[in-house]
Amino acid sequence: MLTGRRGILGVGLAAASRPAQGIAQAPRRGGTLQMTLVPEPPILQLGVNNQGPTQVAASKIFQGLLRYNQKLEPLPELAKSWAVSSDGREYLFHLQEGVKFHDGRPMTADDVLFSLMKFHMELSPRVRAVFQQIEEATAPDPLTVRLVLKSPFEPFMLMFAATAACIVPKHLFDGLDYRQAPAVQQPIGTGPFRLAEWQKANFIRLNRFEGYWRLNLPYLDSIVFRIIPDSQSRALALQNGQVQLALANDIEPFDMPRFRAQPNIMVRTDGWEYSQPISWMEINHRVKPLDDARVRRAMSLAIDRDFVVNRLWFGLGKPCTGAIASTTRFYDPNVRLPRHDPRAAQQLLDASGYRADSRGIRFTLKHLVLPYGEVWTRLSEYLRQAMGRIGIELQLETTDAGSWAGRIGRWEYETSVNWVSQFGDPTIGVERTYVSSNIQKVTFTNTGGYSNPKVDALFQRAREGADAAARRETFRELQQLLIEEVPQIWIHELAFPTIADKRLQNLVTTGLSAHVSYDEVHFAG
Repeated sequence: MLTGRRGILGVGLAAASRPAQGIAQAPRRGGTLQMTLVPEPPILQLGVNNQGPTQVAASKIFQGLLRYNQKLEPLPELAKSWAVSSDGREYLFHLQEGVKFHDGRPMTADDVLFSLMKFHMELSPRVRAVFQQIEEATAPDPLTVRLVLKSPFEPFMLMFAATAACIVPKHLFDGLDYRQAPAVQQPIGTGPFRLAEWQKANFIRLNRFEGYWRLNLPYLDSIVFRIIPDSQSRALALQNGQVQLALANDIEPFDMPRFRAQPNIMVRTDGWEYSQPISWMEINHRVKPLDDARVRRAMSLAIDRDFVVNRLWFGLGKPCTGAIASTTRFYDPNVRLPRHDPRAAQQLLDASGYRADSRGIRFTLKHLVLPYGEVWTRLSEYLRQAMGRIGIELQLETTDAGSWAGRIGRWEYETSVNWVSQFGDPTIGVERTYVSSNIQKVTFTNTGGYSNPKVDALFQRAREGADAAARRETFRELQQLLIEEVPQIWIHELAFPTIADKRLQNLVTTGLSAHVSYDEVHFAG
């Protein structure tokens, strides 16, 4: 038996799920939203590239079957309604009518099946880990998709946002190398905006798609993403009104107090509930002595996470207590990392046989700086100081965003800094970093090469568990084991801000942060 879940995609639903943003204003059609984007994305094809800047820009071009509110409950997008069988194995999605791709071709169930079962299955380790549990995928008619799982999978409905599994045109990818297809450079989606112009190192312009399936939307004529490498120039552009919106890393944390004080600027940190990213010191376990858990524990003890949050991020976010963020399902507050203790770190390294030489250095590691803005450079500089206090020399290496992602994906690093989203459930967003089956030369997999059969078994038990209570107990055991092993050195639960001109309406309406279509965003009055 299928239990239906339905919703009408329109103003009523959006208003019901939208947090208040002040006095309601009548939507006004027209205008260009100017916003910052840093660093410049290498491409705009979701699936082929899933770095943060790509997700922000490309989520206006591509869409998923579902969106999610701030409680992570599903909302309609390309699927207008859905039903789930009582045994939790069968999912039936009814698609919106009249949806077209930007080249004018209609979107059908065949495009959805291709996107889910071929395109993302090949390109996305996160999708592959979940969708390989699909036993049967069919299209009963052009506007219906039926998915049958081998066994119930509790968090399955969290897999259908644009950044997880956007719908791509089958006719532009089928039979081609997905990474090299012409559409990768000229992305074609179903979203409210289409790529109009890209001047490298300057701007990306998206224009309204006149054939958009939601009647009378989008409100905006265009969105222009300004590529402004210098952080102070970005802040000045926002302050002077040259841009009206900045997100996440675009404005350095040390600039936040002055923007909070400006009467014409709105600053919010909600709306990131789906991703809830955490940062860590990325560890390549193939490099000695990083394969030694005692060394990793010592390095973790050397980091003052309160300093990182309060002095580098000016209070944005929380110190990490383990591999699972405090806002993610099955987080156990009773399982926590040991607190900052450099003396204990030194004693642990001494006992492990890594004693300091005449210069006070135990060993040297190379550290690849995350090129996502000044604060991330400052974090790596702090890590160099913190590791130096316990006798570990950290040599910093710099590169651009594309090269950083390539080197991490090819395992060409010793340590770095990374941040990865959790997507509401540890099986979806956490497992991929730690299971040995996901050791791949692909960024945002288990690139560190960590392998522990017990960890693998626990993640499998949690993945297969249909009962939330049983999964909770499994994740409690997992959190404790991971804290003992410290496969990555967790640092910071990120709280990304949305900083915008107060005239902008409907910016934060879901739990998907800026990774939504912006079809209802408009200027007040």
